Amino acid sequence: MAKESFDKEIQFLRMLSLTSGAYNRKQYAERLGISVHTFDKTQRRLKEIMQTVADQRSGSEPNKEMADLVRFQYGESAEPMLLFLFRAKSMKETEVQRLSILLHTLQDQALTAMELLDACCADLPEELALPDEKTIRSDLKYLEEVGVIRKQPGGRPYRYLLQQDVLTGLTVEEQLELYDFVDIMANTQVPSVQGYLLRDSLKKAIAASYPQEEATEPFIYKYHYYSRILDEAHLYTLLSAIRQRKHIQFLYYSPKKPSSYSSQNTNPRFEREAGGRSNRIVPLEVVYDHQYGRWYVIGYQGRRGFVKFRMEGITQLEEQDSIEEEYMLELKQQWAEISRYSWLVDTGNTVTVQARFFHPQDGQRNFILDRVRLQGQWGMITPETEHTFLYEIQVNGTTEIKPWLRSFGSSCEVIAPQRLRQEMIKEWKEIAQYYESVREDVQLPDDDEIE
Repeated sequence: MAKESFDKEIQFLRMLSLTSGAYNRKQYAERLGISVHTFDKTQRRLKEIMQTVADQRSGSEPNKEMADLVRFQYGESAEPMLLFLFRAKSMKETEVQRLSILLHTLQDQALTAMELLDACCADLPEELALPDEKTIRSDLKYLEEVGVIRKQPGGRPYRYLLQQDVLTGLTVEEQLELYDFVDIMANTQVPSVQGYLLRDSLKKAIAASYPQEEATEPFIYKYHYYSRILDEAHLYTLLSAIRQRKHIQFLYYSPKKPSSYSSQNTNPRFEREAGGRSNRIVPLEVVYDHQYGRWYVIGYQGRRGFVKFRMEGITQLEEQDSIEEEYMLELKQQWAEISRYSWLVDTGNTVTVQARFFHPQDGQRNFILDRVRLQGQWGMITPETEHTFLYEIQVNGTTEIKPWLRSFGSSCEVIAPQRLRQEMIKEWKEIAQYYESVREDVQLPDDDEIE
């Protein structure tokens, strides 16, 4: 799949999954910076691929709308449909056929590159070009690097065998336990796309070896921002650039702007200005925000210093030249000092936040205290009364910690700073206006009383 096409489809699916079909074709096309014709063509292609995946897995309705297919369903949260984009990130047909033959041939016996070349030449369809020895050796190197095959001990010519000990050495009960473990980890840890794909492979292996057994998703998942998996398309390129100390270049579309993508200017007659901004940085760190399901990349950009980008706005990502190891280490140390009190990636002024938390009712497990201990990072917890405890933390700015505090609802009262307290009261009053009053005599005060 072409890089531009993959970027376009990422943005297409993100917008569709987050808005659930709220816009019409023209509005979607404008947001994506493409023509309505390109929008229709992209939607048609994605729907065909998605329907194929859905039919193979669950036999879903053939004429279901695209927006309905990608809409989040709590009951199906263990099986994110957006994964189909990674399954559809295709290779050339000749590569698919060739690799399939290699893997099938290596299932039962160890073979040399020349023996595998003979097998490919014998089994490939007549309409496809036959590979040469160099191509087969390149395929074997790739399969060995990703851990699918391994070299047998011994000298030249090397023999290769399929790496499937993890399955053949396990009983059916152990395979089912492994499947459940991979399912839970893929749905609760990040990054997760490789975990989902591994789970699918395990499911197929169990079905092939033990047809009487059935591997099913053991749980469904709440608060599941499954659109986050779209950004994992860039994740491994970024992690590779960080490991190899390389600059990266990309076109960035700020979430504040109306357009999230624009087509490349391939025809000079219809050339137009790109909506994104070109950036060249040294990537230092990738951060995941569990509260909103967002990925951030932290980097250094010369005169601008340390910069932060939301990964959902990154397109046309490319690796470039590398920097010295000492310089990279220096930049990482500087960023570690600057972000020492960052709740996530905020580098604003350091403030002290104080909050009072209320224990749940008697007889219940103290999940409030457990959660604050687990998620409260470096904050200090001090018992106050039988029913409350105090929490205090120094953070860079209050923007990023606010959603976390708000998520506790009435179990949390912000004490300081006063500005944050007033902001929280204002937000809760705004939220309350969306609901019909249960009792007419219950009203929120206009202002917080300061003692």
